[in-house]
Amino acid sequence: MIPSRKGSTASTKQPAKPSLEDNLGPEVDELLLLESGQPDGSKAEIIYRNGGPVAAADLEQLCTKVGWPARPLAKVEAALRNSFMVSSLVLRVSLPDPAAPPPTGPEQPPAPLLVSEQLIGLARATSDHAFNATIWDVLVDPEYQGQGLGKALVEQMVRSLLRKDISNITLFADSKVVDFYKQMGFEADPEGIKGMFWYPRF
Repeated sequence: MIPSRKGSTASTKQPAKPSLEDNLGPEVDELLLLESGQPDGSKAEIIYRNGGPVAAADLEQLCTKVGWPARPLAKVEAALRNSFMVSSLVLRVSLPDPAAPPPTGPEQPPAPLLVSEQLIGLARATSDHAFNATIWDVLVDPEYQGQGLGKALVEQMVRSLLRKDISNITLFADSKVVDFYKQMGFEADPEGIKGMFWYPRF
């Protein structure tokens, strides 16, 4: 896009905003997004995880937190198992290991002992494994919203799909989150909605 200034015949090209495909980066299984530590050595980390097991019960608990309707656990397990890609956000809390030897110097932190991991976000994708992928079930625990975690989750998933040479990536978005996805390069169909749905009639 080349904007022009009123009253001037000259035009300047503005630097293009970097797109996701310009910065794919290496494939990662885990990526540290946020970290906070305490003087006692305890630490809380929010991790993006690409793949890895996700318990259906943990996902449904997260769905309940964001106000989604309950779904049968067997179907949730099948959806996770049959997804092409499952990405998650995990809150990892650790404390110093009391059995570890004490630090030998002021700069050496105490050895951590993993205490717990909690699912706080998830997105999954289905795909034909060649051309197309659709992203589903994007959600972040309300307690951790507003920190850019949803954006990081979707962007990392898109990068992972692009690395697999899948470039036709779609999703369904409620009207209230359309602007959220537009920030990441998703576009609404300029000619109107072409998606159609069939629902069972009971």
